[in-house]
Amino acid sequence: MLRTLGFSLFAFLLVGCSLFEPRPQGPPRMTLQDSNNLSGKALDGSPRKRVMVLPFLDANSDRSADFREQARRAFLMDLNRTGSMLAVDSQDMKLDAMKSVEGGEFRFADLSKSSKDMGVAALLEGKIIDLRVKRSADTVGIMRKMTTTFEAVVRVRMAHARTGKEFFNTTKTVTLEQDGVRLGERTETDRFIRENPQFLVTIVKDAFLDFTPQIAAALDRLVWEGRIAAISGDRVYLNVGRQSGLQIGDLLRVSESGEDVFDPQSGGHIGQVPGRQKGTLELVSFFGTDGSIAIVHSGGGFKENDKVELY
Repeated sequence: MLRTLGFSLFAFLLVGCSLFEPRPQGPPRMTLQDSNNLSGKALDGSPRKRVMVLPFLDANSDRSADFREQARRAFLMDLNRTGSMLAVDSQDMKLDAMKSVEGGEFRFADLSKSSKDMGVAALLEGKIIDLRVKRSADTVGIMRKMTTTFEAVVRVRMAHARTGKEFFNTTKTVTLEQDGVRLGERTETDRFIRENPQFLVTIVKDAFLDFTPQIAAALDRLVWEGRIAAISGDRVYLNVGRQSGLQIGDLLRVSESGEDVFDPQSGGHIGQVPGRQKGTLELVSFFGTDGSIAIVHSGGGFKENDKVELY
């Protein structure tokens, strides 16, 4: 996808640090602290699906990790701002995901078990494929008309936390152009990139934020579920709670985990066969960051790791 934005870099080129005033984009984006205190259901009344955002990767290992980390944090906030999902930082959940990187990608299958136990519905990987600066100018004259084109090529992959199977893989190119007049001189692309890291942060942020609507649409195809984390006496502890959008008094249907079914031709995940229904739970209180406590409403024979769904 190609997106072209026009703006002036003249002030930025003069002062180095200051690029431009922030663009008005509706309500202010939430802070990381805000994203850790979300409550209530999604806009359609359903619980929020939890998405674990893994550390961003970069095809160029020589570039600083700082600007891709800034872009990732902005992306986390933007995903939570939709109100349809609960985006969580893998680092906040004490998951050392970098151990599962191979060939420039995360091995989703390695991460699926631990992320599923945390109540995660999907894993999300962001990667910077390329950053480019191109310049074109008149061939003669001291004062030359010059056009500078900045490009960021980024990719997002997502996989089911339960199976580790990929269900989203899209690459986007974001392009920003600036026209101006400069004294005839040679400007090396690599030098510009090194000397203007904040501008690269802006490009990368814009590129990843462009994914948000597609990610929300892709998650709509997933079924929300939680798990029984522990049972103590008449108390049943769940790995989903207030942040996920549950409310006191909610009834949850409990079932065994069903078998996953895959297409033998494509290898794609078709779905999960429903497991045996065991009964229902009534949510009575919350605990921790996003956990809840329930009591038996009907049925029995509940065990740890049984699946729960909103009744």
